[in-house]
Amino acid sequence: MKAVVTVFPGSNCDRDMKVALERAGCSVTMVWHKDTALPEGTDLVAVPGGFSFGDYLRCGAIAANAPILAPLRAHAERGGYVLGVCNGFQVLTEAGLLPGALLRNAGLKYICRTVGLSISTTNSVFTSAYEQDARIALPIAHHDGNYFADEATLDRLEGEGRVAMRYTDNPNGSARDIAGILSENARVLGMMPHPERAAESAHGNEDGARLFAHLTEAVLRA
Repeated sequence: MKAVVTVFPGSNCDRDMKVALERAGCSVTMVWHKDTALPEGTDLVAVPGGFSFGDYLRCGAIAANAPILAPLRAHAERGGYVLGVCNGFQVLTEAGLLPGALLRNAGLKYICRTVGLSISTTNSVFTSAYEQDARIALPIAHHDGNYFADEATLDRLEGEGRVAMRYTDNPNGSARDIAGILSENARVLGMMPHPERAAESAHGNEDGARLFAHLTEAVLRA
């Protein structure tokens, strides 16, 4: 599988994402935010965590208007896979590729710890490695991870099976304990927890490795 990891000024999880994807068997290219095209044959675009453009204005707002977002959006519109983690999730909502917004944590504090998650759907290549309602643990590291959407949008996400995972003990006030959501075609996933930080034994937790491994296998089989 050919993957791209976008890099913005302030990205700090781009290399972690690259390593996790490579360990899963992907060929990975790092793409700068000023680039205007993706490499030919790209299967997946991963938008990593960090503090793109210093989180000025709103988290992800400036990155959502970077030149690389035009080919990323076109990639998503033609059915390509996109994974946005933490700041990447914020970028995808700011760009309109996923509904809702990530607000300041309810406790108004930065949170950095491992949290429990429940898999809400297995109907995507990102989550089908896990069993329905499986409990896993992944790290979070964010100040603006409080997922918000209006009630109609939340009902639609629930009804269409687009809630990917929920917090088992909500750390940030996210509506309906939502930790990650999917696009209408289930090929774009935005999530606040960091699977790339739980992707090898040295991390002390490999719950995230299954996401990358199964994603690679599923795309190659498609």
